Amino acid sequence: MASAATAAAEWEAEARKVLVARKPGFGLPIACPTCLPVLLYLRMAQVPFDIHVDTSFPDAEHIPYVEFGECVAFNNEKGGVIEYLKEEKIVDLTSKLPSDSYSDLTSTKAMVLTWLADALQYELWVVTDRSIAQDIYFSDLSWPIGKILQWKKTRDVKQLLGITKLNAAEREEEIYRKANAAYDALSMRLGDQTFLFDNSPTDVDALFLGHALFVLNALPGTSTLRSYLQNYDNLVNFAERLRVELMKVDSSSARSGSGSSDPSSSSTPRKGASSGQSYKPKPKAKKERTEEEKKFRRRTKYFLATQLVAVLVFLSIMGGADSSELDDEYDVEYED
Repeated sequence: MASAATAAAEWEAEARKVLVARKPGFGLPIACPTCLPVLLYLRMAQVPFDIHVDTSFPDAEHIPYVEFGECVAFNNEKGGVIEYLKEEKIVDLTSKLPSDSYSDLTSTKAMVLTWLADALQYELWVVTDRSIAQDIYFSDLSWPIGKILQWKKTRDVKQLLGITKLNAAEREEEIYRKANAAYDALSMRLGDQTFLFDNSPTDVDALFLGHALFVLNALPGTSTLRSYLQNYDNLVNFAERLRVELMKVDSSSARSGSGSSDPSSSSTPRKGASSGQSYKPKPKAKKERTEEEKKFRRRTKYFLATQLVAVLVFLSIMGGADSSELDDEYDVEYED
């Protein structure tokens, strides 16, 4: 990661930034609850950027990331893309807020990142049939690899949320209770304002808007979380209004990977970055680019090794555990 001064200079020098994210879906330009808030934050800050889709690392933690000049802001470094842009004084939507609003903003942000994020993870990986997660993260992988990685992710989420067979019902009640309390607090905070704080967009608006749009558009009609959110008219109206204002990219052009008439962004496959349309490596930084490529190759090898380990672990469990126990844990559906 470049120094703050270098990063700021690269940001100013690069006319159009590149947001590398997961593919579109469910009527959204990005069908990913982690990537969507980053897109919205950049739109709120009126940053010109292009969207490039990365299907090589479907469940990688470094996605989304933003490229600008020779700098890259990864999702799994320095608190994520939004936090990095704020800390480096590159794009900070909260800088204009009154100082007495910071404590309220911090607590509201923590609520969105914990209570609401946990509830969404729970619905995405535990409650539903996981077909939505399959479409987002694993549909471009071969069936065995995708199924194994999905099974592994479900186990990881259950462990993260502290869910076991003994406490599943109790944890579900607690997760939904906290989510509903968060919606109630956000509804009171928003009132009839344009944004959550002083009628000015902040990173909390981007985080919650990404959550709300995903819940309303991607989760099924039977979703408990979706039904809770729909009980708050001002939150739903907030999401629908800003969706119209911030997501002007035609969904058909986003799916086809063509450019958009919207000057703030376009959607193209990641491999198109080398075509010269929006992202051009600078020859003068060849040495730095070589180091970056080495780091990228190491990430690639690590990702492939992780997949291999996941396969081996899965096979060892299949061989050592009773098949009925495994089916009960993951609800495995065997296909002909």
